[in-house]
Amino acid sequence: MWWFQQGLSFLPVALVVWSAASFVFSYITAIVLHHVDPLVPYISDTGTIPPERCLFGIMLNISAFLGMATMYVRYKQVYALNPDKARIIRLNKVGLTLGWMSCFGLCIIANFQKCILYYIHVLGACLTFGVGAIYMLVQTILSYLMQPEVHSKDIFWIRLTALLWCCSSIVSMFVSSVVLYSGLYGTNLVQKLHWDPQEKGYTTHIISTVSEWSLAFSFLSFFLTYIRDFQKISLRAVASLQGQTLYSTPQSFGSDQQGLLVAGSI
Repeated sequence: MWWFQQGLSFLPVALVVWSAASFVFSYITAIVLHHVDPLVPYISDTGTIPPERCLFGIMLNISAFLGMATMYVRYKQVYALNPDKARIIRLNKVGLTLGWMSCFGLCIIANFQKCILYYIHVLGACLTFGVGAIYMLVQTILSYLMQPEVHSKDIFWIRLTALLWCCSSIVSMFVSSVVLYSGLYGTNLVQKLHWDPQEKGYTTHIISTVSEWSLAFSFLSFFLTYIRDFQKISLRAVASLQGQTLYSTPQSFGSDQQGLLVAGSI
């Protein structure tokens, strides 16, 4: 059995690989069609113009679904490992809520492009990475609280490192974006897809785009830490039948009532 076939470890693997592929494929398509500059464009710019916009949208929607599934499995795992610890259970519920909000933000990014509906796109980015960073913080705290009985110290430090990487990328991107769109380097820069290295604001633009790519991959890297945990968990669905038919008919209702009377008489 391969390592990614053990338990549910394929879920975080699929999430990371598929999400990275959505960025890379849309980037390659946009470069080949000369829709963006080859040197570190915004991730959102590589999903602005068809056909890469269609590819970007559908792949990120699937990533959001994989993210929801991964976060749900993590929630069930933490709950199963700590059934009597109220503090961890509360944090676990908060983490699931934040995680699903982040996935919803990813759907917004996928379906509302930067150059068309900028403010909605920014809202989706804030939900995805801003709320997502808080989700990472909650999971890091849970890892700390569950050591050394459940988690080793190593996994806690790895998750803390990914969290700090993510937060530093958020700060760098926020500051550079505020400076870039402050009006010092011109107006209507949101629609700008091609930059000349000689023009004003190019350095700030590159810092902002590098920070965005760094942010995206720091966020994805966090889920790689779930692989080892997920190798030791499996989920199964149990069907509980409430009757012998799927519909309530007068005949079946009468039979049920008769069965109850017989059972009572016995």
